[in-house]
Amino acid sequence: MKTIWILMTLLMLPGTPLVMGGNPSWGEINSWVYQLCDYKDGKLDEIAGSDFDLAVVDLSRDGGGGFFSREEIGDLKASGKLVLAYFEIGAIEKGRPEWNSVPGDLKSGKVDGWPDEQYVRFWDERWWPVVKGRVDQAIDAGFDGAYLDMVTSYEEISGLGMTLEQRANAMVNLISRISRHAKDRNPAFRIVPQNCPELYTWTFAEPKPNRQYLDAIDGIGIESVFYIAHDRPAKQTWCEENRKNALAIKQAGKMVFGIDYAKKRRCIEDAYKKLRGIGFVPYVSIRELNVIVPENPVR
Repeated sequence: MKTIWILMTLLMLPGTPLVMGGNPSWGEINSWVYQLCDYKDGKLDEIAGSDFDLAVVDLSRDGGGGFFSREEIGDLKASGKLVLAYFEIGAIEKGRPEWNSVPGDLKSGKVDGWPDEQYVRFWDERWWPVVKGRVDQAIDAGFDGAYLDMVTSYEEISGLGMTLEQRANAMVNLISRISRHAKDRNPAFRIVPQNCPELYTWTFAEPKPNRQYLDAIDGIGIESVFYIAHDRPAKQTWCEENRKNALAIKQAGKMVFGIDYAKKRRCIEDAYKKLRGIGFVPYVSIRELNVIVPENPVR
């Protein structure tokens, strides 16, 4: 009885990984689901009942201060899934609990298409407590890792006295800092940035691998690999470059999670076929990411 009590106590400690039987290892992940809002009744039961190896969900059930608890994330993991916490590292949304505490001069203009979201000077030391707080929240809640969005801020912010190369280096430094902090607390915690695979393959001065970036991440998520919202083939130059750079990251031994946006059956089937064909873990959904789209059976 004493041994059981000790084990149960350890499982409840913040930062201690929840060990669940039947969960895939990192390299065994073949499918994933990505939902960021409109969780039914504010719960994760629908995702738990789905047949995916990995789930990406928001830190919060309501996009604000209603954070998912360690018990809720534990229940989701008990369904046989690894679970990553979604949050932004290069911007902040108005509804987030940190909004009022972020100094006005750190906010650097509205994100195009999202009027209630502001870019931030992510290299400023005053931003780190916000990011650190989100990482700590994810670890304390028992998530298996973090899915980092708005990495694109480094190339979308302009006119702040920094060159593109300086902003890129600052973003790599931030992701590396996140990784070090998280893995100091939990060495098994996974770091997965979304988009901007060129941070690894493009070092501006010369095209060689950026080892700092590669060593900091466990995988990468890529949007619009073959289809842009909705059902439009991803033929733009930047889409082709993203595919090439993400493939280089995959060849370096990292996981690549592809997310395409399609509604038509033929486009969904084509996206799954192509994503699997290049070795990406596939998922196809709608741009709002507010529903679970069943995995396409075509393999």
